[in-house]
Amino acid sequence: MRITNSIIQRNALANLQLNMRRILEAQDMTTSGKRIRAVSDDPIGASQVMQANGSLRALEQYKRNIGSATARVNAEEATLDQLTHLLERAKELGISAAGANASAQTRLTVKAEVDQLMAAAVQLGNQQHEGEFLFGGDQSTTVPFTGSTPPFSAAPPTGTRRAEISQAQYLMTNHNGTQVFLDTNLLGALHGLSESLGNNDLTGIQTALTSLDGAHDAVQHLIGDVGARSAQLEVTTGNLTALDTQLRTFRSVLEDADTEKAITELVTRQNTYQAAMLATARVMGLNLANYLS
Repeated sequence: MRITNSIIQRNALANLQLNMRRILEAQDMTTSGKRIRAVSDDPIGASQVMQANGSLRALEQYKRNIGSATARVNAEEATLDQLTHLLERAKELGISAAGANASAQTRLTVKAEVDQLMAAAVQLGNQQHEGEFLFGGDQSTTVPFTGSTPPFSAAPPTGTRRAEISQAQYLMTNHNGTQVFLDTNLLGALHGLSESLGNNDLTGIQTALTSLDGAHDAVQHLIGDVGARSAQLEVTTGNLTALDTQLRTFRSVLEDADTEKAITELVTRQNTYQAAMLATARVMGLNLANYLS
């Protein structure tokens, strides 16, 4: 086969174009700081990077869920604290009304304040959080309590709100109104005290005081449960943060370029390209290098 000038020219031009592409690739790597810019650069590495990106997106969703769950847990904890103070005040009033110096009239005066406490408890049960009733359970758009006398609600709230805070790990974000206000007998104890005060019933007042103690203990149990959930959220947040750091480090190792190595490679390819242009010009006896530049 005879090697003609046209073949030499085509081969020389192809080699110069190849060197130019390599320079552009090196420039892109240096500028972007990424070793993997397309799947073809490293199919296995690119697949691992995509998996890491998917895991990071999942972590971000878990963090958002935890943020929402934490807000609900904090809201319930604040409410339980208010209910604790409310029950303690009701007990103080009941004890004062059960004394020998109390009269039917003073007990009516105490009843008025107890009724205010009961109304405040109902209001706490109907409070909203982020556009929903905090203690609504599954019926988060329905008012939990509609009255201040038993049964306090035509349809007591049931069900729980859960949040996925990690892979296959769910947390109940807060108790429903039935658990907090009815199962604890909180509203029932307040109502019993109010009725006994209105009827000037000393025995009923003593019974109501015992019920208030039971409601107080039940609310404290709920506070402990909420505290445990809050601690779980903190631990899970720490674990997710650590996993996030690990995944980002792993992804960086896979796709990020070694800056010093990338710059060195770029300079080497530029020198190679310039040398190839000079060599081609000499071999061809043409001003091909100037033509291409």
